[in-house]
Amino acid sequence: MQSTLTSTEFNFPGQQSLYHGKVRDVYDINGDTLVMVATDRISAFDVVLPKGIPFKGQVLNQIAAYFLDATADAVPNWKLATPDPMVTIGHKCEGFRVEMIIRGYLTGSAWREYKAGARSLCGVPLPDGMRENQKFDTPIITPTTKAEAGHDENISRDEIIAQGIVSREHYEVMEQYTRRLFEIGTRMAAEKGLILVDTKYEFGLLDGKVILIDEIHTPDSSRYFYADGYQQRFEAGEPQRQLSKEFVRQWLIENGFMGRPGEVVPEMTDDICNSISQRYIELYEHVTGQKFVPADSSDLAARIERNIAAALK
Repeated sequence: MQSTLTSTEFNFPGQQSLYHGKVRDVYDINGDTLVMVATDRISAFDVVLPKGIPFKGQVLNQIAAYFLDATADAVPNWKLATPDPMVTIGHKCEGFRVEMIIRGYLTGSAWREYKAGARSLCGVPLPDGMRENQKFDTPIITPTTKAEAGHDENISRDEIIAQGIVSREHYEVMEQYTRRLFEIGTRMAAEKGLILVDTKYEFGLLDGKVILIDEIHTPDSSRYFYADGYQQRFEAGEPQRQLSKEFVRQWLIENGFMGRPGEVVPEMTDDICNSISQRYIELYEHVTGQKFVPADSSDLAARIERNIAAALK
């Protein structure tokens, strides 16, 4: 199996802190610049799985960079440079502790809740009689709180504002940007024969202005269906052909793991890891329309450290 990068411990001039997220390692440089390394770690059900996925970090970082550049005229974002296939450097922002999830279709966790009887999601009323993978008349926004540890929690727009998590003024801008980004992402996906089903965005403040931060439209934050055959499969009640991380979740569920106490992650064989890698590469090529070119992975850490150091000079 190809080598993978599952952790970094670099030390750069001006470095103030290092944060290990579920997937990314984030370096704070001089309190105003972030270096975000997309590792090959993979998470599901808020659990980081024990093995890395070859080229996953490169796929995530390059998809995010592609869409950050493509949407920069519509919504301001944090990106400054991508000095390495697995690295983005950008402005440090004061992040809001809310993730803006927008759904164009009833699927995934929303469908599981609906099927169990829920007719409201994050304060958004849902009509009776909907079916799995059905398109909403208008995309719905279902925010979650960003938890320091454990599971993110669903929350409504009104609760966010009432609790002072985000001011009304800033939340309205986040809502506007979320819909704008989803509209652009939907159009770009359609051009590639895909349906952008749902996704999440994160925002922060830079000099008092709301801007987009973190990744965008990657398989870790988004779900895509193939447009071809969607309607026939929907009408027949068949599963949709997906490009997303949902196949990883399904594999875990089938093997008795949903992140609950006492559950054990099933064995991740090289074949499993390589098959997940191939799905990520397939998604990259579909959503960008570009051929994936694997970067040299003979000494990932040394390459990344060298490229970041050169960019920070």
